[in-house]
Amino acid sequence: MKLKHAHHLGAYRFALTFADGQVIECDLRELIGQHIAENEVPTAHVDLAWGCLEFLNGQVDIAPETLARYVGVLQERMRLDRI
Repeated sequence: MKLKHAHHLGAYRFALTFADGQVIECDLRELIGQHIAENEVPTAHVDLAWGCLEFLNGQVDIAPETLARYVGVLQERMRLDRI
């Protein structure tokens, strides 16, 4: 599953669009906060060849599978919080 687009919403929040058309809003602070400072988050872009989210001109990247897994964990947490 490749990432097609990432829209930075502020701080560590993004709207991520995957190749299957799924759009997910999420906070990536837990995933990238130790590697990317908040002022570096706006350097984010999608490498369309690989479908990954890159920061700092490719110095840091996140595979689309990792993003999808992370987002799935966040969604499960939110679901459990509602119960």
